[in-house]
Amino acid sequence: MKVLLTGGAGFIGSCMLWRLNEGGITDVTVVDHLGLSGKWKNLVGKHFKEYFEKEKFLDYLENGSLNRKIDTVIHFGACSSTTEQNASYMMENNYIYSRRLAVWALRNKKKFLYASSGATYGAGEMGYSDRDEVTLKVKPLNIYGYSKHLFDLWVIKNKLQKEFVGLKFFNVFGPNEGHKGDMRSMVNKGYQQIKSTGGMSLFKSYEPDYRDGEQKRDFVYVKDAVELVWYFLKHPDKGGIFNIGSGRAQTWNELAYALFSALGMKANINYIDMPEVLKGKYQYFTQAELGKLKKTGCRHKFFDLSEAVKDYVSYLENETYM
Repeated sequence: MKVLLTGGAGFIGSCMLWRLNEGGITDVTVVDHLGLSGKWKNLVGKHFKEYFEKEKFLDYLENGSLNRKIDTVIHFGACSSTTEQNASYMMENNYIYSRRLAVWALRNKKKFLYASSGATYGAGEMGYSDRDEVTLKVKPLNIYGYSKHLFDLWVIKNKLQKEFVGLKFFNVFGPNEGHKGDMRSMVNKGYQQIKSTGGMSLFKSYEPDYRDGEQKRDFVYVKDAVELVWYFLKHPDKGGIFNIGSGRAQTWNELAYALFSALGMKANINYIDMPEVLKGKYQYFTQAELGKLKKTGCRHKFFDLSEAVKDYVSYLENETYM
């Protein structure tokens, strides 16, 4: 299999590259934007044929000068910042770029898998079903979620669900995310806080139905996430837009307790004020419905949260990458 992997130096993308290599696939064309970040470290030790910077790559692809064979496109490249305010940048980077790449894949009859997001569900008024009729109605809370949602809508309105696989990633955490700055998972941030202060901070709740730290998210370990992508690669007859989560809503407190336990420490949690910019855009509950995924025949067994956190901590303690 000859794979084009965008976002291949990023968090989920580099872990996907690791999974491809584990599966014997090394004919991979990686596309990303390294800039001044430490993302390049995620590529060390991985096997791939070529690397391109994303700004020039589409031109190479569209004008036929790429001179590389590609069977499958895995499009994970995007700006994933949920606090980014530049809507024009997000639309150009997340929606328009995706659309151009998808059109090329269609014209050249290539399998196309792409990263969507659980952020498309907004506050969850419509629930967390990945059925197309629900996707058409959800209302994202931020421009990141909206840019991802627009591409999901483009896929549905153009009736491309059989040709494409959309992957609605929920709260993914794990190795190779250290370069993400403020967008790192709370496991990564909490680990650093505990190491430097002995305690960990979580946001207070501003909803009466949730106590501090009892807000719930669907946390999914990156090893589970890439295994589900691998499933679709091995079953090219499957298509549609699918939730990629654990199917379990668990609290931030549970996540924190799992982290302290993995470090062999007594829990010491501080509850802090939420930034004003987040208060109206904060998801208090997410839980991926996985019925549609299971109907494809996928029977993946997920890590327990405590097991996943313990496994991730072993990478953090040893400063290693997937």
